[in-house]
Amino acid sequence: MEQQKISVIVPVYRVEAFLDRCVQSIAEQSYKNLEIILVDDGSPDNCPAICDAWAEKDSRVKVVHKQNGGLSDARNAGMAIATGELMGFVDSDDWIAPDMYQHLHDLMAADNSDIASSGAEMVWEDGTPSRILTKSGCCVLDQEDAMRAIIEESWLKQPVCFKLYKTALIRDIPFPVGKYHEDVFWSYQAVARARKVSVSDKIGYYYFQRSGSIMGESYSLKRLDSLEAKVLRLTYVQEHFPQLVPTAQRDLLFSCMYVFQMCLQYLSEPELGIGHKKIAGIIDAAKPFPRKIGIPLKQLVWYYLSQLSFAGTCKLRNKLKIGL
Repeated sequence: MEQQKISVIVPVYRVEAFLDRCVQSIAEQSYKNLEIILVDDGSPDNCPAICDAWAEKDSRVKVVHKQNGGLSDARNAGMAIATGELMGFVDSDDWIAPDMYQHLHDLMAADNSDIASSGAEMVWEDGTPSRILTKSGCCVLDQEDAMRAIIEESWLKQPVCFKLYKTALIRDIPFPVGKYHEDVFWSYQAVARARKVSVSDKIGYYYFQRSGSIMGESYSLKRLDSLEAKVLRLTYVQEHFPQLVPTAQRDLLFSCMYVFQMCLQYLSEPELGIGHKKIAGIIDAAKPFPRKIGIPLKQLVWYYLSQLSFAGTCKLRNKLKIGL
């Protein structure tokens, strides 16, 4: 594979303290044929000027100034003008290793794959010890195994930011505007189109966990968007990967448990009632047949308990600190 152009899309909103670090880590990549698209999502701070300053000093940087529309809308705006044969995403408070894109490009070339994924590490602003997000080991996944991996979040995780994609594969998949957990809505669609996916455990991406970021916000009903995404994913799997339906059903059921466990811990009584009603409406879509899919015994017990009392099961799991 020749040195194809990689378009790197960076949504920018209220990150003036971190933006230079992020863009510098991209600009200094050992892989030089980059198009760096900074999408100023109507940021009210000094970010627009910082973006313009980068465009002045690096000809590879393009800047889009737009009204605020959220992370998904900003990514979509960047994708619309990207000209690279390959595409990556970086969030503007994070940073990447100097050779991340070279490594991912080389993996795609060696394996003739459509997507490549690196390792990722979570780094906390308050000094909490960092944690590796991704699985140890390397592999090449075919289409079915990749889809199973994104459902189970084993070899593949939902976030898009430590991956490299063939642009033709994903350009017409929009991120869902106005939704939390946008990557859960998007990632399975991209993976489903890939003939091969390369996975590496070499750390390439650093997720910065800070107060005030989307990941650091307090729990709210907006977090239920992840369940909506998984219902849509189950419908897709039923049509295109019927052999993976039990896997998607099981994941949806235990995701419902996790979300309601979090609702029990963090929501007020009125919000809890709303959340319970929404989740109850989703549970019917998650009708696994555990005896047929080799479900682990521990999960089987929780499955049967949830059929007796979903809310009671979630309260018990919280008391035992299971699944949190």
